[in-house]
Amino acid sequence: MPHPVMFRDDDPGLAEVREIALGFPEAFEKVSWGRPVFCAPKMFVIYGGSVKGDAKGEYVQYPHSILVKVDAGERAALEQDHRFFFPAYMGPFGWLGLDLTAAKVDWKEVAELADASFRMVAARKLIKQLDQR
Repeated sequence: MPHPVMFRDDDPGLAEVREIALGFPEAFEKVSWGRPVFCAPKMFVIYGGSVKGDAKGEYVQYPHSILVKVDAGERAALEQDHRFFFPAYMGPFGWLGLDLTAAKVDWKEVAELADASFRMVAARKLIKQLDQR
């Protein structure tokens, strides 16, 4: 059974996230787990996420957020920021979530997070293309 769609095209910040993510070499969007996922060809940004709740099977949704892969050296500092959260399922694999509703969004910061995430998963040829821009 497929996941239900968990977003709308007019969701806050989704247009901006799309513009940023689709600007990377060979980036494309697909819907996985009911959410927009940006890949090149590996995932580097996901729009929307959740955290595990206190009760078994309970999840707290962060529908207007992004998930990005973060460098282990930067993770501790980002986790101290109240806007970031440890996403269910993806967190143990090096991903963090940024709640886009927790404060005024700094789109330059979002672009930097997407760039860092892209560089962690993309092939060398795509990183070289990015650097040549």
